[in-house]
Amino acid sequence: MKYRKLGNTGLEVSALSFGASSLGSVFRQTDDKDSIRTVHAAIDAGINYIDVSPYYGLTKAETVLGQALLEIPRDRFLLSSKAGRYGEDTFDFSAKRIFSSVDESLSRLHTDYLDVLFLHDIEFVPAEIILEEAVPAMQKLKEQGKIRYSGISGLPLPLFEKLLPQIEVDAILSYCHYSLNDTSLLNLLPLLNSQGIGLVNASPLSMGLLSTREPAAWHPAPQELKIACRQAAEYCADQGVDIARLAVQYATRDERIPTTLVSTASPDNITKNAAWSDEPLDEELLRVVLEILAPVHNLTWASGRPEYNGLFE
Repeated sequence: MKYRKLGNTGLEVSALSFGASSLGSVFRQTDDKDSIRTVHAAIDAGINYIDVSPYYGLTKAETVLGQALLEIPRDRFLLSSKAGRYGEDTFDFSAKRIFSSVDESLSRLHTDYLDVLFLHDIEFVPAEIILEEAVPAMQKLKEQGKIRYSGISGLPLPLFEKLLPQIEVDAILSYCHYSLNDTSLLNLLPLLNSQGIGLVNASPLSMGLLSTREPAAWHPAPQELKIACRQAAEYCADQGVDIARLAVQYATRDERIPTTLVSTASPDNITKNAAWSDEPLDEELLRVVLEILAPVHNLTWASGRPEYNGLFE
């Protein structure tokens, strides 16, 4: 496993990291014992960074993860969770709720501190609440020792372009913008590097688009993107290769992307993903897959308030 620096935080994160959303039965019904074994398998495979949120499974993911972490020394992993989003349409970024949310997360996770706290999907609320309450609340949590570093997360890249020059945070979490079908996250690197902000990339499979199976009914991607991703996955399958392998290798090989989150509740899957990240990528297969995806390259979808969904320049 390769390890890289997360901005100016001083944290060394594994190139492949573990997203614990699956532990909350977000994608399918899961067995908690399997979930706990998955966390242990991730650590054993060299993964040292785990991300979760109270939103995932309505606190189930944090609860199950906490049970798994009871058996692992705290110095063997880095841990991030989130605050602000608690349901599909439930958001509260007030300082009071962020303080109580972090205390609740720490209790569920059986730890005294988070290495990083992200404000979760902030594109759904006015910028004022983030600037005036949420970010100052994170600073106070730092002073209290309950979090080491602060961050923001969301889907639209213009979100970061608009807010990062106005606030002081240590990291961002971006998803679905550095994968086989979308590399627009690279456009954000000059801004991040200029401020020493760490980058966590998530969803190298574009939330299930890069698969031979139909994406979930709730997936917001336009139909042409769904079709192209399915075609790319089927081409890989015809070559005897799981497109997930290519996607993981593609996302984790770029030194400019410190870490990429993958989520699973299967010990075998996380072990396989970790092994893939250390194997050489099939350059010829990649060339053909990128050709298939070229017509939809960087095609995305809107999320949250209109002001955060302009064209990223």
